[in-house]
This record gives sequence, structure tokens and C-alpha cells, in this order.
Amino acid sequence: MANPKHEFAAAAERRTVLTEPLVVLPAWPPVVADKREFVRFTRLHRTLHACMIVSFLTLALTGMSLKFSYTGWAVRLARILGGFETAGFIHRTAAVVMFGTFFTHIATLIRDKRRNHLTWRSILFGPSTLLPTRRDAQELAGTMKWFLGLGPRPHYGRWTYWEKFDYFAVFWGIVVIGSTGLTLWFPVFFTRFLPGAFINVATIIHSDEALLATGFIFTVHFFNTHLRPEKFPMDTTIFTGHMPVAELRRDKPREYAALVADGTLEEHLEEPQPEIVIKAFRVFAWTALGIGFSVVVWIIYAMIFAYR
Repeated sequence: MANPKHEFAAAAERRTVLTEPLVVLPAWPPVVADKREFVRFTRLHRTLHACMIVSFLTLALTGMSLKFSYTGWAVRLARILGGFETAGFIHRTAAVVMFGTFFTHIATLIRDKRRNHLTWRSILFGPSTLLPTRRDAQELAGTMKWFLGLGPRPHYGRWTYWEKFDYFAVFWGIVVIGSTGLTLWFPVFFTRFLPGAFINVATIIHSDEALLATGFIFTVHFFNTHLRPEKFPMDTTIFTGHMPVAELRRDKPREYAALVADGTLEEHLEEPQPEIVIKAFRVFAWTALGIGFSVVVWIIYAMIFAYR
């Protein structure tokens, strides 16, 4: 038979243990997600792109108002700009800004080549080249198969084939539209060594190529950069310079893998832009998109109902 004294002592010991204060363990610090973003474009690149946007929109508005001057919308637009003569002055000023943007970009390429001790061969034919390559053709074919559900999405690198096309469209425009525009701006100078009939040729080339460039930028380029399902309704990367790491891994898997393999991904990460800055960029971008789409509608109207 159990001893009552022993049972009482054991119960008292259990009560003592249960009533002792609990030891509070130090709380672990909360897990904070890394909110840093990948820096895709430098401040200079973003500034040059902004100058390109403003100058191109200005050239499109003033140029189309002159080309379709017989339409009602062109007359109203010219009045807002101060008249057709003033529109021409604004047009030439915007052309100077675009030429300045273009040559600043070329000077930047030369500076970066010297600063980083690179060769033109490594720039033109290296892994980050903007020149079209065989891989671009393969990715184009792979993208078409992906659209049709016949294959996986290609693993794009830093520059996709459509980004390279957009890039060299600027070079084409500067050479063709810019050179003919200068000819029309300074006809006396150019007719010293060119036949006078070239002025008429330059007028046709400048007008039609500008129309083609405007239609392309405000439709194909806008779709590729902003209206694709994974980017809709707005891609702010070119404005903020940043993109989330998850987006980099999804859209540029080959570039992401190369950065991880080299151990250099951390070097390209920064804190995101302040929200007020992002909102300001969005206002600017939506304004540009609205103007661009409006110009496309006006051009279509003029081509269908009032073309001469």
C-alpha cells in the first residue's frame, strides 16, 4: 500500500514544477524579403530615352500636321502649336534634339569602350551584342512555335530579337529621315553638289519614311514594350531603370543564369525607386502612349477618308 506521506510530497513537487515561471525564449527576427531590384538601364540611358520620346513625339505631331494639312484635325493641331510656320520651327528644333541624343549615345559607346578597355570585336560580337545573330533567328522561330503551342518559350538573353530591331530602327531613321530632312532644311547647300531634282526625291522619302516610322513606333513598338500580356498595361523599366529579380528570371532567363553563374547578380541590385518617382514616370509614360495612339487614329482617318 502506498505511503500517504510520499504521495503528498510527490504532488507538492509536481505543483511546484507547474507553478514555476516559464522561460521566455528570445523571438527570432522576422524574415524580410529582399526588395532590391535589378538595374537594367543607367540614368544616362533613361535620360537619352526620355529625350528620344519627347523629340519623336514632337516630330510626329508637327510632321503629321504638315503632311495632312488638308484635314480638319491637322488644322486644329497646327493652331494649337501656333500655326504651320511655328509647327515647322518646332519640328526642326525637335530634330536637333534627336540628333543630339543620337550622337551622345555614340559618344557614350566610345567612352565605355575606352573606360572598360574593350575591343570593338567584343562589343559587336560578344554575348551582349545588339547585332542580329543566328541565335536571334532561332529564338524568332522558337517564339512562333511557342505562340502556336508547339514548343516552350525560348530562353531570351539580355536583348531579344525585337529589342534589337527597335534599336536599329533608330539608326535607320536617323540615316534616311534625318539626312533627307537636313536636305530639305538646307536645300541651297546640298544642291551645290546634288542635282536639284533630289529635293523632290528627298521630300517623298522624308514624308513617307516618317509616316512609316510613326506608324511602327506607335503600334508595334508600343505593343512589344507595354501591351504584351506579361507587361500590360505598362512596362516602367525604361523609365525607372529597374526591374524585379523575379521578372528578370522570367523574361531574361539566360541573362539571369549568366549573372548567377558569374556571382555578379548582387552587383546589379539596388533599392526600388520611391513611389512618388514611379507615379511621375507613369504619368509621363501614359501621356506619351495617349499621344501616340491619338496620332495613329488621326493617320488612319486621313488615309481612309481624306488622303490626297
